[in-house]
Amino acid sequence: MAGLNADIINPFLSSSMQMLKDVAQIETKLGKPTVKQAKFNKETVVIMIGITGEMKGQVMLAFPIGIACKIAGNMCMMEVTEMNDLSMSAICELGNMIMGNAATIFSTKGIGIDITPPTICIGDMIFTTSITQNISIPLNVDDNTAIEVNVAVKED
Repeated sequence: MAGLNADIINPFLSSSMQMLKDVAQIETKLGKPTVKQAKFNKETVVIMIGITGEMKGQVMLAFPIGIACKIAGNMCMMEVTEMNDLSMSAICELGNMIMGNAATIFSTKGIGIDITPPTICIGDMIFTTSITQNISIPLNVDDNTAIEVNVAVKED
């Protein structure tokens, strides 16, 4: 099944983990991937970035609001306690860095992809896709908190 291909999912995961460490000073541990509907609650910040080119679909990075504030604060070198314009801009930029890095990884494998500008969403929401299955991979920040990488991408 194309949606379960590790060659497609791994560049997004390695890029996410590396950028979170390098840019946001957040260490993560890889959790168990599952196939599930992309459903988020009101305490979640989601960055959605589309993929075009030799692959099509979308990647959604879902952050608990507390972690999103911590990441934005680390990136801006200041305390962030709410998702305002500055913190949302920082989280979107992190999404761009993650996806740009993933695009570079794919290009070294001879796969050309482009990314769309990020869309940020906060609150209760459900995303469905008809293009392929959504694979959700938690990047565990600690025992109780995880950043979700949701990949719904297929090769063209």
